[in-house]
Amino acid sequence: MKGRDVADLLLLGALWGASFLFMRVAVPQFGPLPLMAVRCAVGAAVLLPLLAWRGQVGALRPSAGRRLAVGVLNSALPFALFAYATLSLTAGFTALLNSTVPIWGALVAYAWLGDVPSRRQRAGLAIGFGGVLLLVRDRISFGASGEGLAVLASLLATLSYGVAASFTRRRLAAVPALGNATGSQVGATLALAVPAALTWPAEPPGAGAWSAAIALGVACTGLAYILYFRLIARVGPARAMSGTYLVPVFAIVWGAIFLGERPTLAMFGAGAVILLGTALATGLLDRRGPSQAA
Repeated sequence: MKGRDVADLLLLGALWGASFLFMRVAVPQFGPLPLMAVRCAVGAAVLLPLLAWRGQVGALRPSAGRRLAVGVLNSALPFALFAYATLSLTAGFTALLNSTVPIWGALVAYAWLGDVPSRRQRAGLAIGFGGVLLLVRDRISFGASGEGLAVLASLLATLSYGVAASFTRRRLAAVPALGNATGSQVGATLALAVPAALTWPAEPPGAGAWSAAIALGVACTGLAYILYFRLIARVGPARAMSGTYLVPVFAIVWGAIFLGERPTLAMFGAGAVILLGTALATGLLDRRGPSQAA
């Protein structure tokens, strides 16, 4: 990759990693559903002008029901679940759980689309889930002070991403990627509007929480999608997706710098196992190279 592409990849990882930081800051004042409604609405407001500039707004009109489904599965539901999880889990820990998305994606694609994983990919799936067990082994408690529900919410969010990927591939494959991204944010905004209104906080969120919410929409959603699709166009989807491997690293760094979160050696060890399994499961370590393994 060229220097510009590497810079874009690093920035993408930094932005997606920062999303967990911003959620930790804003969700206590907004609540999960109102915060994610703001995020999706702002993200849609950023992406719609770009879609119009490219002359692709017409791509939003067909299959409105399918776009709403993608908006729920790929944005509204996982965003809200992760926001709930960050009420009790650190940014870095939650981001490590988020790194299992490609593993769920491979499993859903096998079950739904018949994409049979290779022997190496199956080994990666086993290793990845082993890393998850290592990561959460001391967190699965469903008592009053336990974090089991937050861990479960995070894993359900990653499963939702996996289902959304296969749904998009099966039902919306002919639609331009930017159209899918924009449509998903519009659909997610519509899906979250009523729940967010019903759970809107009685006490108005402060300036810091609003700043974090706007940053989630503008930087971590709108700008991040623009970078992501630019990378897809320049280096291909497999290399563009490798930016997800940087998310936990940046989330841990941002959490340590701005929130005083202290990652443990156990987190680093389990995270390394998860990332190794994910790399194998997605073909990133395939000897043929990412472009052929995708």
